[in-house]
Amino acid sequence: MDFLETSDPADVRKRVAAQLRVVARADHCISRQYISPNALRVLYRLRDAGFDAGLVGGAVRDLLLGNRPKDFDIATNATPEQVKALFRNCRLIGRRFRLAHVHYGDEIIEVSTFRGISDDGSGDREMVDGRLTRDNVYGSIEEDAVRRDFTVNALYYAIDDFSVRDYVGGFEDVQRRVLRLIGDVERRFREDPVRTLRAVRFAAKLGFSVSDDVAAGIREYGPLLVDAPPARLFDEMLKLFLAGHALSGFREMERYGLFAVLFPESSLAIHKDPRGRALIEAALASTDARIALGKPVTPAFLFAALLWPAVEYRAAALAERGHADPEIEASAQIVAEQAQRIALPKRFSLPMQEIWDLQPRFLTNQRKRVQRLLAHPRFRAAFDFLLLRASAHADLTDLAMRWEQAQRDGPEAVLAGLVLPERSAAADAPARKKRRRRRKPAAAETAAE
Repeated sequence: MDFLETSDPADVRKRVAAQLRVVARADHCISRQYISPNALRVLYRLRDAGFDAGLVGGAVRDLLLGNRPKDFDIATNATPEQVKALFRNCRLIGRRFRLAHVHYGDEIIEVSTFRGISDDGSGDREMVDGRLTRDNVYGSIEEDAVRRDFTVNALYYAIDDFSVRDYVGGFEDVQRRVLRLIGDVERRFREDPVRTLRAVRFAAKLGFSVSDDVAAGIREYGPLLVDAPPARLFDEMLKLFLAGHALSGFREMERYGLFAVLFPESSLAIHKDPRGRALIEAALASTDARIALGKPVTPAFLFAALLWPAVEYRAAALAERGHADPEIEASAQIVAEQAQRIALPKRFSLPMQEIWDLQPRFLTNQRKRVQRLLAHPRFRAAFDFLLLRASAHADLTDLAMRWEQAQRDGPEAVLAGLVLPERSAAADAPARKKRRRRRKPAAAETAAE
């Protein structure tokens, strides 16, 4: 049932409240010992101030699945300004959605106000071509539940009786491990196309199946992502690829056609050359492994891998047309074009391009250039990328091994055995020492003699 088909908030509250399911503490597995003490502190202070508040969204879902959430979000009937008045450590953020962030050291507890379904003029809602670009209209918890995207994200944990409140069938969907949208699929995806990416991310992260109507909707409305703000898509890519499920996330994007929407040139390249897909999958598997071990990962290296097949494909085309530096030109073009889809900040795009631009220099056969490359501040990242390329291109294995040895034994490890086809025996012979030319006396000095 699409509760958003009516603009009457009272009718929505009545209909949604009628199907409320209260899951008692004895019937669910959520324990306060697994909830952030800071989140509990915020919940109790809001309650003591006379407001309704509950833990909501992914934290409730993950706790029901037996997982340990990293983030704890709270929904309340207090406005952002009222939340800020209660907490000196609170900052208000956001234009599209006004939110309160309560800071406790490195932890941020996000507090949102219950969203309403109808703007009577007192709120702040903006729609552009059917897309919701701003929504700061407040309402009841029933309205808030149906304004959320997926049923499994519309569950509320109440601290009054430690129950779980379910207004849209999300508790059962968590148990069935299925992802369903709240309301009409076309309306919800047109309203916010980024929900197609969120569906893919949740399916990859949770191992959930996707309901048939949602799967069809992702394929049909995924192309609308090209109209989403590039900066928001960059944030979504980080959530998708840097949460420990990057490889499955990529495969889900491929399955529903979203990778071709957001990385069109790379998608074309990996379908023409399977080595490009092998490189991307190796990079994503390595990313997942590093995250599992608590090691750092950088978006620069990740995006370098995601876009490298596009760079190679474009460079080959430019080389055929006789361009002097096809690799350099291709990398600049791909970065500029990709920025139209996903806004990659310069602090990541510049080191990414350096990693790419250093790749041809691994083919050098001059000692000084080998030494300069070994001393380059971006050498280690570029070498790791060479290893990644070698995992997909067997003909690079020997080159990667020589550079690995060079880091232990010096430049000679690279130069040994590296003979480029155009080099001749004469070129390898030691250069003859040039005789120093005697300087002729100046005309004035000759005249004086």
